Amino acid sequence: MSEWAPKRFWTTADTTETDEGFGVLLDGRPVRTPAKALLEVPSKALADRIASEFDAQVGKIDPTTMPFTRTANAAVDKVRSQKSEVADMLADYGDSDLLCYRAAEPAGLVARQAEQWDPYLNWAADALGARLEPRTGVIHAPQCPEALGTLRKRVHTMNVFELAAFHDLVSISGSLILGFAAQLGHRPPEEIWSVSRLDEIWQQEQWGVDDEAQEMADHKKAAFLHANAFMRLIQP
Repeated sequence: MSEWAPKRFWTTADTTETDEGFGVLLDGRPVRTPAKALLEVPSKALADRIASEFDAQVGKIDPTTMPFTRTANAAVDKVRSQKSEVADMLADYGDSDLLCYRAAEPAGLVARQAEQWDPYLNWAADALGARLEPRTGVIHAPQCPEALGTLRKRVHTMNVFELAAFHDLVSISGSLILGFAAQLGHRPPEEIWSVSRLDEIWQQEQWGVDDEAQEMADHKKAAFLHANAFMRLIQP
């Protein structure tokens, strides 16, 4: 027996300007989140994308084909009620940033990490005003409190929609710095994703591709690129 799914009940999906930004109308009635809050987003571009997802539904509604709607709902229903906690959780990645923990060997991996990761740390020092230092091994070594404080303040300036996207950029890549690089458009998102996968790519080159691991990586890449696209839609 197939699972029950709600059917499309509207004819037209449009966008409208609201007091808080932009909303989506289904036959003139505003869309609400699963928690029944009014869905208002900060840009018309995002509202248009959400409206297009509703408009693309045929017959039964398939939430898996509505990623921008899903992320906007999460921003309103989940992030808004715990904004400070989410910001703190993401800022904490800075003290154990992927880019800072380097291999001691082999020489080829050591060189590749320095070649690909050092430029991002240098960029963060210049663009974000925060220098994080690399260290060899996996034992935690605290970063400079002033640098971490600077990064934390930046995270806390984000609105709930930015935080919803930033959450995936950081948690999927394992790096606060790469999250900022994606948010600020420092490098193409595909490159940033590849940089975050440096260790896994190295292992694949040595031992070959594991199909199950590759499938999981592809899923994470899609989520990372979606978060980047969502971030682009809510920024001027």
